Amino acid sequence: MTAVRPNSQPPARAGDRSAVLIIIAVITSALLLLSQERTWLAALPSAVGGFLQNPLVSSLMLTLFLANLLFAYRWNAHLWAKLLVGALSLLLILPWAGRDNTSVLDLAIQIGIFAALSLGLNIVVGLAGLLDLGYIAFFAVGAYTWGIFGSGQIGKVLTYFQENGGGAGGTTLAIGLALTVITALSMRAINRVPGKRTHLSAWAFFLAALGLVIGVILTARGAVILASPAAGALSGGVNPNFFWLFLILAVAAAASVGVLIGLPVLKLKGDYLAIITLGLGEVIRVLANNLGTYSNGSQGITPVGSASVPWSDAIAGALGFSPAQYNLFFLYFLVLVIIAVIILVNIRLDRSRIGRAWIAIREDEIAAQAMGVPLVQTKLIAFATGASFAGVMGVIFAAKQTFISPESFILTQSISVLSMVVLGGLGSIPGVILGAAVVTILNISLLPSLGEASASLNIPPQINPAQLQRLVFGSILVAMMLFRPEGLLPSVRQRRMMHEDDDPSGNLTPQDSIAGELNPENAAEVYSPGVATRADNERGGGTQ
Repeated sequence: MTAVRPNSQPPARAGDRSAVLIIIAVITSALLLLSQERTWLAALPSAVGGFLQNPLVSSLMLTLFLANLLFAYRWNAHLWAKLLVGALSLLLILPWAGRDNTSVLDLAIQIGIFAALSLGLNIVVGLAGLLDLGYIAFFAVGAYTWGIFGSGQIGKVLTYFQENGGGAGGTTLAIGLALTVITALSMRAINRVPGKRTHLSAWAFFLAALGLVIGVILTARGAVILASPAAGALSGGVNPNFFWLFLILAVAAAASVGVLIGLPVLKLKGDYLAIITLGLGEVIRVLANNLGTYSNGSQGITPVGSASVPWSDAIAGALGFSPAQYNLFFLYFLVLVIIAVIILVNIRLDRSRIGRAWIAIREDEIAAQAMGVPLVQTKLIAFATGASFAGVMGVIFAAKQTFISPESFILTQSISVLSMVVLGGLGSIPGVILGAAVVTILNISLLPSLGEASASLNIPPQINPAQLQRLVFGSILVAMMLFRPEGLLPSVRQRRMMHEDDDPSGNLTPQDSIAGELNPENAAEVYSPGVATRADNERGGGTQ
């Protein structure tokens, strides 16, 4: 007699669920298009059209449509039905709605940017357990990397060095390159010395690191001096086609800054780590505010260009988009591609040896070190990986906004991204994406539209929702932490940890199995195998 799996369901029932999913998707898509499409609104009675055009109603229709994507992810239907709903919603309905209301595409891009930031911070906080309150600094590094070169600011920088740099550009470049190579090799040699690091070797490593930074600065200065005669040709920025190159350069720049920020703080834990990363994040913002020669200070950089993609512009024009919307159309689909790549990288990392090493460090550093996990190397990889995601999205942000300034990268932005990770569920990839979507919709769409809708009502200013947006948002976060502390879509590991007292046996609930989150990779040991290390910087067998 054939055994029946507990979670199996008859094909007819699965088909019914798929049909329900498609019907709900059609209804929510129609409601969204009715609230955004001008031609459809004009065909409706004036009362109905006026109701749908209300800012709050329009925002609710968009929220309901995006909630349908969550329903498709969680609903127990055929995979083809889920993929069909997701593909049509993201590739057809949202761009269609954004053609007549650009704010829809703008909001979708913002959700994608913050989802990528949340996925990066989830590696640092959710997997490695390193509380980083300066994460937005890496976002700023990526934005300024393209902002300076993608605008006329690079011409101003080259003009300054042409007038004040002197004629020793070649000598400065040679010295910088030599110092960079020598110090990098010295750091590698010191780090490969077996045994416990002495005070002398620690100081040697520190001096080599300082020399490396100086070498990089001298190399950059020499290169800029040599390029300064081209200041006039770059008065409008570099060729827009270099946008693709700067996506890669921003990843490298942000990852390098992540390593530099991570090096001095790896011995710290908990509150101390949070405070020092907060300070280092503020250092990046203050530098952007004060280095006016490069960043134009508090006045910001504008206009920042974007890539020139003729085939994308042609498709957008054929679909009825105006030339002013071509850039948003292109960036929307670019964000979708980058998000897909980041999700794939996160899944691979979460199921890899380095992912288990991060989890081991989060749970118990001493035990992880005893199992052969090199703490310094593993933490630096976490900082660099998380920073790289923020760097590439910084380029997208600069191209979308066409303007960047230090005020875009303040502390509250780091706290906002951290709230997305915690609200969605620490360590959960779909959870942090949901958290990013919820927080972004609340801050950009729902709460502002609630304020606009209540502006015409005779409400005292003290209790007007337009003046209490942050209070409402804070109250929602407090309620979530009280009633669902594990997050909206927590991982199995996080759910079990948060409810240990509720279920002393540690058994999974039936919902855990239905959610499909437990797989052989999740069930594997979280500690990497290997030999014990004698010092934090000694290599172990777990992550080599």
